[in-house]
Amino acid sequence: MELSLIVPAYNERENLAPLLDEITSALAGRTYEVIVVDDGSTDGTLQELKALRARHPQLRVLALERNSGQTAAFAAGFRAARAPIVITLDADLQNDPTDIPRLVDTLEQSGATAVAGFRATRRDTPWKRLQSRIANGVRNRLNGEVIRDTGCSLKAFRTEAVRELPLFAGMHRFLPTLIKMQGGTVTEVPVGHRPRRHGQTKYGMWNRVWRSLADAFAVRWMQRRALHYHVREES
Repeated sequence: MELSLIVPAYNERENLAPLLDEITSALAGRTYEVIVVDDGSTDGTLQELKALRARHPQLRVLALERNSGQTAAFAAGFRAARAPIVITLDADLQNDPTDIPRLVDTLEQSGATAVAGFRATRRDTPWKRLQSRIANGVRNRLNGEVIRDTGCSLKAFRTEAVRELPLFAGMHRFLPTLIKMQGGTVTEVPVGHRPRRHGQTKYGMWNRVWRSLADAFAVRWMQRRALHYHVREES
């Protein structure tokens, strides 16, 4: 198996069938699994996922007992992944699965630990784009980063590296920074972005900017307190 796709889903029932169809088309010829983590949905997402397994044998379904947030869903998926490369993406169809092969090729050719997608053209409202721009700037300024789009979920990681990350609530926005803290390398590639077709966004001003500020301070503390040393065994 080449790839493990990790897809958190919270109240995304209408988007799941088209998403899985697009993944099947985009990854034709590759061996992969799709791990969809239901994050305590209340709209029938879990029931829809169980029904979709008949059409999509690559689909694995994990269910969190209650709504625990995107970082928890990613963490559960990372632990369950069976392939050497993990791909993360949203369930809302705004990420385009046809970008996945480019992420994988870049990861393999560059030798990087992770490849972060950045949305070259955002298909959101001006207000939402402004919130994201502010939040991204705050995170980068506080953490000494240059990641162009920390809010883009479409990323590729080496599985063994991502499993070692210290994950807490809100840390999904800082995965590239956490990779670097562990000594890994990160590169970026442009990816597509599409308007949301069904459902509602799960992020507003509070968790896009103000919560990001608190989380960025937490990561800054981790960066300053991280252990940095080299050791050798003497003969």
